Amino acid sequence: MNDKYSPTKCAQYGRRLAARLCDQHFGPQPTATLDGPAVLKFTPIRQLNLLVVRQLLGQWQAETAKLRSPYFDFEAAPVQAALTQFMNVLSRHIRLGRAAYEPLLAQAAADTLNIVADPAGSFQRLLLGQLEKPTLESLRDNLRYLDVDKAFFQGFVDSLPVGTELSRDFLTHRFGLYHAANYKAHQPLQRLVEELSTLLPLTTADLLEDGPVSAISPAPAPEPPLPAVAPEPKPEPVVPPTFVAPPVPIAAVPEPVATTATPAATVAESAPAPFTPASPAPARPLPDLETASLPLHEKLKAGQPAAPALADTLRATTVPVSLAERAGTKVETLREAISINQRFSFINELFGGENMDYHAAIQHLDSLPTAEQARAHVTEALSPRYDWSRKEEHVNKLLKLIERKFA
Repeated sequence: MNDKYSPTKCAQYGRRLAARLCDQHFGPQPTATLDGPAVLKFTPIRQLNLLVVRQLLGQWQAETAKLRSPYFDFEAAPVQAALTQFMNVLSRHIRLGRAAYEPLLAQAAADTLNIVADPAGSFQRLLLGQLEKPTLESLRDNLRYLDVDKAFFQGFVDSLPVGTELSRDFLTHRFGLYHAANYKAHQPLQRLVEELSTLLPLTTADLLEDGPVSAISPAPAPEPPLPAVAPEPKPEPVVPPTFVAPPVPIAAVPEPVATTATPAATVAESAPAPFTPASPAPARPLPDLETASLPLHEKLKAGQPAAPALADTLRATTVPVSLAERAGTKVETLREAISINQRFSFINELFGGENMDYHAAIQHLDSLPTAEQARAHVTEALSPRYDWSRKEEHVNKLLKLIERKFA
């Protein structure tokens, strides 16, 4: 049953995962920031990125809810149009440092686990949210932020009667009945856990109410300091040599940034709905902009200058130096030697964005006993299968890692 999984342990894992990914990304340059496209590409798990974007939308709605006054008519069409235009501009200038981004990612990871571990709670949080008078349209609008187990929740929304006034109590009761009748249609939690485990080890047992706690419990308290000892006489100062650290900027993976009605719409391809500022009245769409009648992907193309191709961007971007790229360093396994930024680059460029294909290929290469067999697998099996004829730069990086492993 769903109640055997602990929300607290899901939240603990979310915080640990967010801290690990942020250490890997922001560690080389702590003052780096993320824009909208970078948020969408930060992890290879789309659900995590979508739920971060959903939280950004919630922040925007909370801000616009404050823009109410007895002296001004905020419902006037010109004011609504101006707010929408303002949102269009603001959505192209998202800027998240680590302090702002890490808690959003931690919450997104916990929510992702709870989509399968606690469907009823996830329905309340992610589909109903703060809606006072939910409608079929608003429920379908919130579905665009779901990627994990979306078919299950989509089936519930499609089962609701058309033209009937909906209330939160009615929807909560009806979802309970739907879940009891269709719980076997859920995506297995094991599949989601295996996907998350590629980023930070996790098992389903770690999430049980009465399961082990060592894997996801907070780190133990530090040991008490040793007793102080008298300082020894200081030696004569020695001038240390000067070292110049190699540049290690983050490997952003930008995509075209769009003129759109919400921060989420800049990235959720299945969400073409225009932005609606929050207000005490029921949510309603604002007047259409010039591109409102177009599909979202056309809005994205029309609202922003064309961004460079992903391959060109990666070629022009300096990636943090991984273990395998340090001169003269032998690596034990390819999996451990590939940095997170380089892993995302391989997934996007060599495996067409397929995370599981990437991990299966790296695991197989690590299992081969000789460099000749590993090189042959790359050139004779992987290259034809994924059409790497124009991916020489990334293929060469992979081959160099293989040479390091068998050096």
